[in-house]
Amino acid sequence: MSQNQVTPPTVSRDDIHTVDDESFTDRNVCLVTGAGSGIGRATALVAAGNGLTVAATDIDEDGLAGTIEHGEELALEGDIEPIVGNLTDDGDLERIVEEAAGLGVIKYLANVAGMQHIDAVENFPMETYDRMHRVMLRAPLYLSKLCIPHFQETEDGRGCVGNMSSVHGHYVTSDKVGYNVAKFGLRGLTQSIAAEGEGNIRSFSISTGYVKTPLVTAQLEDTAEQRGISVDEVIQDVMLGQSRVTEMMEPVDVGNLFVLGFSDLGRHLDGGDLLFDGGMTLTYE
Repeated sequence: MSQNQVTPPTVSRDDIHTVDDESFTDRNVCLVTGAGSGIGRATALVAAGNGLTVAATDIDEDGLAGTIEHGEELALEGDIEPIVGNLTDDGDLERIVEEAAGLGVIKYLANVAGMQHIDAVENFPMETYDRMHRVMLRAPLYLSKLCIPHFQETEDGRGCVGNMSSVHGHYVTSDKVGYNVAKFGLRGLTQSIAAEGEGNIRSFSISTGYVKTPLVTAQLEDTAEQRGISVDEVIQDVMLGQSRVTEMMEPVDVGNLFVLGFSDLGRHLDGGDLLFDGGMTLTYE
């Protein structure tokens, strides 16, 4: 496998798994962060493909335009509405939720946005850590805080938060301390929401291995340099070395998991983690 083989794929209509759920209608809104690319874009497309109105937010205006265009090409049942915003700005977070609420009734929140930086702990730049913390952990907490009152005002008083964790929310790898801390924290946020939600406000996390996203391809060369190995060795040994399923997930696979978790099929998924990692975490040779 080479770097070309982990190029992020596009989403086709056939890739989108649909769930028969009476709550999946255009009156209900699914707010998706990081919707300008990768897993966030795929989650927005899958949610719209299931008939939901999607409030798609990202700091990347061009990326959001690409998501909207892709949705239009697929002629999805639900609309995707772009909301440009900066997850490190509390005022923007409040505006994002306010604009999402103007589209219908907020019922689902998918906290997907993420970033990466490769460095040893002793060299890790704290300004980068602070930004990662705000984007990947503080923003999901604040968005959850802002969305839960909207969940409570829905017709059935129910709603759900899905958080994008990682195998690195279970065990860590070197040189990714900011990412590792954020992903462990998201699992704590997930369980905290579940503890207080009384079964009406649910929360779950999704933990995958490496997915074919721009975030993954962008870190290949940095990881190779940090470890003194080639890019191909990063893919074969670091990304797939511990996995029993030697095929990387695609973003739409993860988007389908978010919608499954939001659906009635996921009604007993509360505080839990969907560990779809190809056997990376729980098996060894």
